[in-house]
Amino acid sequence: MQTEEQIKEMVKQKYSEIALQDKNTNQSSCCGAGGCSTEVYTIMSDDYKELEGYNPDADLGLGCGLPTQFAKIKKGDVVIDLGSGAGNDCFVARHETGETGKVIGIDFTPAMIEKARYNAEVRGFNNVEFRQGDIEKMPVTANSADVVVSNCVLNLVPNKLNVFKEIYRVLKPGGHFSISDIVLTGSLPEKIKVAAEMYAGCVASAIQKEVYLEFIELAGFKNLTLQKEKAIIIPDDILKNYLTVEELAAYKLMGNVIYSITVYAEKPKEEAACCTPGGGCC
Repeated sequence: MQTEEQIKEMVKQKYSEIALQDKNTNQSSCCGAGGCSTEVYTIMSDDYKELEGYNPDADLGLGCGLPTQFAKIKKGDVVIDLGSGAGNDCFVARHETGETGKVIGIDFTPAMIEKARYNAEVRGFNNVEFRQGDIEKMPVTANSADVVVSNCVLNLVPNKLNVFKEIYRVLKPGGHFSISDIVLTGSLPEKIKVAAEMYAGCVASAIQKEVYLEFIELAGFKNLTLQKEKAIIIPDDILKNYLTVEELAAYKLMGNVIYSITVYAEKPKEEAACCTPGGGCC
């Protein structure tokens, strides 16, 4: 079994390659990871075209939802985007927060940071910045953000509870997040779980929906709301790369077990004196 550091390095290398791919390739695969499908045009991503601030050049087709649409961003807000890629959600968030606000994109991959910074520079977006870093240890001070968004990224991280604790740390009291991610409602075949391509593709690394939501509560968040949920169908011509005919038939008999969810939760405005995020109360 790979260590957490080995998994992170594999994801970093894969997303360095994805940064150089075109949107069509990414949309017809699992978060751009490969196994390109001829059956469908898009597998996970939603259409941003109706959102104000959308910049097609910054959209790599890697998302599985529209978290910025649900994020309740106000003028003047400080917004953090986890796994900011080429800057797509950051630029939508910038439109909502306006010139008086600030948007910080954090990404693990140097190639993505370079691409996002270029996209911001050519558009003259002076209140959008991109920082390379691990979202389990964000390069952001505590209590500094009004809103955190993320689109199909937390599922790539081995220790998801740590990420939610970090989100709690960087949010101001009363701040909130809106995150789109991949979760499971059943079991994946073992061959899918161990496939590096499918891990980088957001599927093999997904956890059970109830565990995912429990992590949010364990981190200290309140008012958890499921804003959107949709089934994710992986086409047969991708699954055939990993499963035999018999295994594929058995998997399909289970019904769909992969879902995209967009979830919202708030950091309490006031914490009890003896409570710590994720640590319970005395």
